[in-house]
Amino acid sequence: MAQTESFVISALVTNHSGVLSRVASLYSRRGFNIDSLTVGVTEDPAFSRITICSDCDDATKEQIVKQLKKLYDVKKINVMKRGESVYREMILVKISSPRSARAEIMSAVNIFRGKIVDMGVEAITVELTGEPSKINAFIEYLSQYEILELCHTGLTAISRGTSTLKDSE
Repeated sequence: MAQTESFVISALVTNHSGVLSRVASLYSRRGFNIDSLTVGVTEDPAFSRITICSDCDDATKEQIVKQLKKLYDVKKINVMKRGESVYREMILVKISSPRSARAEIMSAVNIFRGKIVDMGVEAITVELTGEPSKINAFIEYLSQYEILELCHTGLTAISRGTSTLKDSE
């Protein structure tokens, strides 16, 4: 059995309805799993950028890229390489925070460079952005407290330096 690994694809697509559905259905029709998917308009409102994180072998990755290139609304595709790209995720997490634990939770938020975005009598809501490993470490740290709610964005990525998705092959 071929070894699988996580990989990230960024795709520049036309910004109109149905494009995301066609991209996602390409994955589902072929039995490929999407671990994370983010989409948003770019600096040019005519285009959106889709970032997809998947876990599969090299042959499947090549097949996915070839199939995506065949879609009319997909204008550019780039496989984002580790070390050559910046990866980020964001979480909003609501933690039960009795007064006895507040100082410790707030200290952890500062250590992880998070931001408290809401503080109530019984709960603190934290925003944290960073590499997936940082996000996972923070969630693991919080497991000693009662996590009331957690919202986790998908991965987004951009190339380092001056190269852009528009420049990619």
